[in-house]
Amino acid sequence: MVYVYVIRSQTRNYNYVGISSELEVRVERHNKGQNKTTKSYTPFDLIYTKAFPNHADARVHEKFLKSGKGRAFIKTL
Repeated sequence: MVYVYVIRSQTRNYNYVGISSELEVRVERHNKGQNKTTKSYTPFDLIYTKAFPNHADARVHEKFLKSGKGRAFIKTL
């Protein structure tokens, strides 16, 4: 399984959309500050996940969430 996820910073107005086959490990790395992009926004809450059978389908959904309509959807979470 491949997961598309959204994490939200607890301290700042920042959401991050990502994709991973090891969701728990990936979110833990974000919270430990081991990701350069999200390091200054830690800690995070996992606010959305969706599982896909393959990477190609997950990538399509990830791209949607990064679009204008996808960002509007994330605001409703």
